[in-house]
Amino acid sequence: MSDGARHPSDTAPDTRDTAPPSDTAPPSDTAPPSATAPPSATAPPSDTAPSDHDLESWIADRRWYASKGSVPRLRTLSTADGTRLVLDEAPAAPAAPVLYQSPVTSGPDGTIADATADHAWITALAARIDADPQSLRPIGTVTAARVLTGEQSNTSVICDTESGARVIIKVFRVLHHGDNPDVTTQLALSAAGSARVPQVYGALRGSWPDVGQGSGTATGHLALAQEFLPGLEDAWRVALEEAHAGTPFGDRAEHLGAALAEVHRTLAEALPSEPADEARRRTAVATMHERLDTAAREAPAVAEHADAIRAVYAAATATPWPDLQRIHGDLHLGQVLAAPEPRGWVFLDFEGEPLRPLAERSLPDVTLRDVAGMLRSFDYVAGALAHDAEPVDAAGWADEARVRFLDGYQRGDRHRPRRTPGAPGCVRARQGRLRGRLRDPEPTRLGRHPAHGRHAPGRPQRVLTAHPKADGRPVAIPPRASRRAP
Repeated sequence: MSDGARHPSDTAPDTRDTAPPSDTAPPSDTAPPSATAPPSATAPPSDTAPSDHDLESWIADRRWYASKGSVPRLRTLSTADGTRLVLDEAPAAPAAPVLYQSPVTSGPDGTIADATADHAWITALAARIDADPQSLRPIGTVTAARVLTGEQSNTSVICDTESGARVIIKVFRVLHHGDNPDVTTQLALSAAGSARVPQVYGALRGSWPDVGQGSGTATGHLALAQEFLPGLEDAWRVALEEAHAGTPFGDRAEHLGAALAEVHRTLAEALPSEPADEARRRTAVATMHERLDTAAREAPAVAEHADAIRAVYAAATATPWPDLQRIHGDLHLGQVLAAPEPRGWVFLDFEGEPLRPLAERSLPDVTLRDVAGMLRSFDYVAGALAHDAEPVDAAGWADEARVRFLDGYQRGDRHRPRRTPGAPGCVRARQGRLRGRLRDPEPTRLGRHPAHGRHAPGRPQRVLTAHPKADGRPVAIPPRASRRAP
């Protein structure tokens, strides 16, 4: 995950409720590059650029280098598109080789420097983004730039521009063939005029040799330029502070639900959607069962509820499913910024679930995955406070937040057009499906403190038992009459 459209030094510390970035690369979507990029297709570095051998010791120390503890074995695949793409063949099987974007410069003394810190390189990158046919608005001339510190998987650069606008350019480090959903989803939302994401300026694609592709060439996104939003806190930090103080979060949660429904409506209109046919339903439910099996092996607290969870899955399978569409895919409070009104909530990081292959993250999915992710996130707040040095009981606060969030989402969701006959148009009418999503274990965050990845004892039990009854029988999502303040 990146830091989105904000600078850590300009905001509260990054306390998103995700697990720490993995030390291994995400699954490959194509055959391993080392098996598909012939030696004759590689592009050797220029005379003034560091050799692959010299680059190996440098790249091993980068925070974004995925194969920690291994000795890199690099091969340059491309120096086109104003950058350098190097394949690391060090990861041992079954791990696939990893393709990195690693533009560097070499000083007179042979010192290697990251080109993202070079003003001329960033200026040229901005110009290439502006020249892309899909660019939505020009970045213009970059007058100053600084690299963000502390990022794990990408590199972001804050750019001051001649127009006075401030732009954040995210340089993707680990590359895969295909569209990056963080780019395509936010491009679609910005092109539709949505203010629920930082405005996108444009993006840049690159290509590299890959005989595993029909054309012999793979392509993927290299960079994304967006509006920079300094000084904003994320919803996780806001919720944690208000829950700790006992401040009701109901109004904010309701606005958040309405904002998410607005994002889903816009995506349904801007990008393709499709009916949830039997094959897609079977595949989705099978995946949920596989994830449950994995979670039950790793967490005894989950295993205790496995039978009840499977009963919920069965009930969800029998309910009508809404159309499948593009969604966020990894939504929680840490992926939302609290902007001043009238703008309100702004959503970040549409990369999807990190452990899923890139190609799968762009597939149409059920919007209730995002809804369930946010409902779980409210429970994360209560779980985090319950295990602080001075515990705070925020269970009532979380209950109120969940109910009001669903009220807001329902209000916006009821206006969405329906294509599938019989598909319910109200989130409360899809309780069986929603309960199934709530029970779908999250491999990247199971049993961890949402802010820092610390293990939080008791959190799985809270999430697993908060909605369905212990025997797996349906239980209604709390109606308005049952609300209670923390």
